[in-house]
Amino acid sequence: MTITNFMQLPSGSDLRALFERPAAETGFFLTVEDRAGIERLLRNRAARHAPNPPLLNGLLRHKLRISRGATEPVSPELVVAGCHVTYMISGEGSRSGLLTMSSAPAPGHILVASLLGATLIGMRKLQKSPLLREDGQIDIVVVLDVRTPPDHAAA
Repeated sequence: MTITNFMQLPSGSDLRALFERPAAETGFFLTVEDRAGIERLLRNRAARHAPNPPLLNGLLRHKLRISRGATEPVSPELVVAGCHVTYMISGEGSRSGLLTMSSAPAPGHILVASLLGATLIGMRKLQKSPLLREDGQIDIVVVLDVRTPPDHAAA
């Protein structure tokens, strides 16, 4: 016996849209500038000083694959390079720092070339995501607040 359910598709619909959950609910968004910055970090092997370079490179490549393009103007709730982000990792208190594409660590900065920075970039305020740790554990990180520095907002 064959059971068939027919579904009427709206005219002009894209079949892929029926099977994908909207990016606004589940995904990450990268600006053109952030996508280029991540590609530059990978090209320049910026992750070579990280505790686990193959893992970080894989995460950055995965972020490029799964992220959608951010529309302009960029939402003030989107975590982009150059913004000040407040976040909380499961079981810990809130922390904050300036997300940067630099490969040199600096006090108060979160490098995109780190597991935390690679996870945070492209997230939105109140979004949760799994966070890979250097010791192999997986925690949850949630973005609590995003602020664009005054000099960055004017650009």
